[in-house]
Amino acid sequence: MEKQDSLDLFAGEKKKFIKGKHLVTVFHNEQNLYTVLRIRVEETNHDYDDNEAVVTGYFPQIHPQESYIFYGELKDHPKFGVQLHASHYQKDIPQTKQGVANYLAGELFKGIGKKTAESIVETLGENAISKILNKPSLLDQVPKLSSEKAKSLYDTLMEHQGLEQTMIALNQFGFGPQLSMKIYQQYKETTIEVIQKNPYQLVEDIEGIGFNRADELGYHVGLFGSHPDRIRAACLHVLEAESTQAGNVYTETKILLEGVKKILEDNKRDVIEYEEISKEIITLGEEGKLIAEEQRVYSPSLYFSEKGIVTNIKRIVKQTQYDEQFPESEFLMALGNLEERLGVQYAPSQKEAIQKALMSPMLILTGGPGTGKTTVIKGIVELYAELHGCSLEQKDYKKEEPFPFLLAAPTGRAAKRMSESTGLPAVTIHRLLGWNGSEGFDRQEENPLEGKILIVDETSMVDVWLANQLFKAIPDEMQVILVGDEDQLPSVGPGQVLKDLLKSERIPSVMLTDIYRQAEGSSIIELAHEMKRGRVPANITLQQPDRSFIRCQPAQIGTVVEQVVSNAKKKGFSARDIQVLAPMYRGPAGIDKLNEMIQEIFNPNPDESKKELAFGDVKYRIGDKVLQLVNQPENHVFNGDMGEIVSIFFAKENTEKQDMVIVSFDGTEATYTRQDLNQITHAYCCSVHKSQGSEFPIVILPVVKSYYRMLRRNLLYTAITRSKQFLILCGDEDALKMGVERTDGSRLSSLREKLQDAILGEKQSADSLLVVTDGMTYEEEIMQADPMIGMEKITPYDFLEKEYS
Repeated sequence: MEKQDSLDLFAGEKKKFIKGKHLVTVFHNEQNLYTVLRIRVEETNHDYDDNEAVVTGYFPQIHPQESYIFYGELKDHPKFGVQLHASHYQKDIPQTKQGVANYLAGELFKGIGKKTAESIVETLGENAISKILNKPSLLDQVPKLSSEKAKSLYDTLMEHQGLEQTMIALNQFGFGPQLSMKIYQQYKETTIEVIQKNPYQLVEDIEGIGFNRADELGYHVGLFGSHPDRIRAACLHVLEAESTQAGNVYTETKILLEGVKKILEDNKRDVIEYEEISKEIITLGEEGKLIAEEQRVYSPSLYFSEKGIVTNIKRIVKQTQYDEQFPESEFLMALGNLEERLGVQYAPSQKEAIQKALMSPMLILTGGPGTGKTTVIKGIVELYAELHGCSLEQKDYKKEEPFPFLLAAPTGRAAKRMSESTGLPAVTIHRLLGWNGSEGFDRQEENPLEGKILIVDETSMVDVWLANQLFKAIPDEMQVILVGDEDQLPSVGPGQVLKDLLKSERIPSVMLTDIYRQAEGSSIIELAHEMKRGRVPANITLQQPDRSFIRCQPAQIGTVVEQVVSNAKKKGFSARDIQVLAPMYRGPAGIDKLNEMIQEIFNPNPDESKKELAFGDVKYRIGDKVLQLVNQPENHVFNGDMGEIVSIFFAKENTEKQDMVIVSFDGTEATYTRQDLNQITHAYCCSVHKSQGSEFPIVILPVVKSYYRMLRRNLLYTAITRSKQFLILCGDEDALKMGVERTDGSRLSSLREKLQDAILGEKQSADSLLVVTDGMTYEEEIMQADPMIGMEKITPYDFLEKEYS
């Protein structure tokens, strides 16, 4: 093929390109514009001799039989051969006056004949097209060209050339094709104008563009120093970072001022005064971009979420119809009938807890592992059905009649555990509220939930945003029970809702403290409760029936984990039974390396007989254990769900002409194309945050000082309480002790005091706080069966080779 450097529009650069005529579009995604197409090659400066080429990239609709210039690099795909990965492209526009005139007189431009086209070129020159795109008012200079035809011409050029020109310009600004497409979809034809006028606007409008990126652009277009737009962007950036990274609902004014000044002066070029920052904070407040209250600064979404939670909780707890709905004698009779029917004997404090739940519009039930929360929940559900004369079987209700009992949890696995322990259907909170992505939640004030009683488990995982959506969807007549463990990690999103609700002392609360599974000899539960008190048992390194500690150096972590997992596999445990937890992704003891190693144990592919799909450095295979990283409500799959790859289809095997991975999440299947694979990752090892709401027969937890930055009491407590049968700690006991001694400071939140102010003089926890102190009931034995049954002769050390035992 002939090489033509004149096609390069970037002065002083030699961009690699292929020019060709569009033949067929193999694939086109309307949402993100990812496209695979085949072209007939006309010219190139690549070392490429074929007459046709496959081009991939992010493009709008490519018009048949039109010539385009695609800039990018050739890459050899292992399945589909050589492809051009285009970073940007442009339509092939004629370069001479006659060529431009012929182009404008073509069928594409209605009402523009040959004479009019020649007049346009004569007036504006051979660069007429780019001039019109940049400044459409220039068409006013063309003799006898009506305003209607001028507008039609400009609109057609924008449709066919505007995006292409914008993509080229964005590429010059350093944006990749995917991010460029996101920017264009936000601003359309005003994209370049926005960037040149105020690139800091991107910080507010485009997810994935932070202050530093915008600041680079701002410097190049002359917005630097104490320019108001620059200060505004820094204010919003610091405010967002405080919520997304630190989990704070608000930022103290002093911290905000200091943070903004720091990043504005980080380039060492500028000195910014606090007065200048304060002025822009006030302006942002006047515009509603942030909300200042005393010495606190909120993002509007978090401020109004907290306000919404307070309003709706006040509405719910103010109800009085539950106080005397059942006389004491009727309650005790029903409870006696229930105990006789189930063959159980509730402890006195458990009876009191169940009664308070049934007599209160809202109850918080909290406690650590093994303290009997399941027993109380089961008692509440069973007795509610007994007293209200309603069935616990869904089949007994007509189609239009709502099922009285609603059970929900933040994650799919937590909901599944809830369903298994209660015998009732349970769903994720998102599914309960009918979340449908960008369209929001179906269940709102005007379309509330239907049912009589709502029980929410793992409430510690619920952030301020989700809590607001949940409470606003609860109707007046519905009783609410919130269940959780306040000592676990707080929500990934901002706030500490469960802890704030408890500390407000405005909602009836039951705190279970005695350990009912202690008689079973669960040293894991004993360890958890010791850690809650900030202590590590003196016997932490001594072998226990269900727990062990393997001393090793950071460099040995991989070897130890490999040995434990391999021996567990030999004893019949599957990848679903074993969960390795680590607090960091990078390094030799990080999540990424451990995932790679464990995949080779449970799902190797030495002879390449299994289907596998490479995505970056990761290879996905049929049978792999994977983790969902983002909410996918259309498929009822949510962040934190674990599944298994059940199928892989290559592009040549399906009509969509795309590589696809099918994952089953406990029977719910989700399909991922190649560009969606960043939504999943391997789950043989995962972070402690991602494991919340789940339990596993075996938990392996490396604890080394290289994790120092992440080692905290609530993280370690959350990790060990994921284990049902065996807990294997490996690393340095001093690192464990150090982590248990370190506690996170409370997140900045005003929910507690706002609740106290809203519900004045109605402290209820002082007289409603219950401490369960009695022995274990028969039902607890049923619901919390000894996990060691049939495993009496196996200990965690059986998973090790001699050298580590």
